[in-house]
Amino acid sequence: MIASVAGRVAAVSPDGAVVEVGGIGLAVQCTPGTIARLQVGEQARLATSLVVREDSLTLYGFADDDERQLFELLQTANGVGPRLAQAVLAIHPPRDVRRAVATADLKALMQVPGIGKKGAERLVLELRDRLGSATGDTSLDAGAAAAGATGSTVAAVAPWRDQLTTALVGLGWSVREAEGALAQLAPVVDEQIADTGSVDVAVLLRQALRLLGRA
Repeated sequence: MIASVAGRVAAVSPDGAVVEVGGIGLAVQCTPGTIARLQVGEQARLATSLVVREDSLTLYGFADDDERQLFELLQTANGVGPRLAQAVLAIHPPRDVRRAVATADLKALMQVPGIGKKGAERLVLELRDRLGSATGDTSLDAGAAAAGATGSTVAAVAPWRDQLTTALVGLGWSVREAEGALAQLAPVVDEQIADTGSVDVAVLLRQALRLLGRA
């Protein structure tokens, strides 16, 4: 079991990153929200979960240990594999997943691509007593801060738009659909800039995914 990796971010793609550990580049599959926290050339720490299949070894990376634990718990539900569990966390932060399951909020769970009404009902039935109560916001843990991870907030300049577009296209939407979602989020961007002087990519990404899911 590889519980975490820490090192220099060598590359970032729409569906993951390469982290150099001891001279070896480890490919790590991540949600867009986690990817948005990473910067090439910077140090970062990711909590990880290794999924072993007969013909592959896949390392999944998360912003913190809570996300990784929820990723693994989601897979204990019937019909939920690592890809679907990762999709859940791409749409909702752990707090919102726990709240949706605890309150049987099927509509929230059905925002995840690949989860229909029956799948949402199954998640509630099988996981309600196992996920725990909804907690406060999760963030990069102390290890990530010590390693120099940058967090999800980036300067309010053009690159944030490119990050979001790339992430959405990587999840299967067209450039036109991605740009349409970002246009709808313009008031949110203006509010973030007015309040903090920066843009929170992870928050915008989740909102864009909700918009596209409803569409």
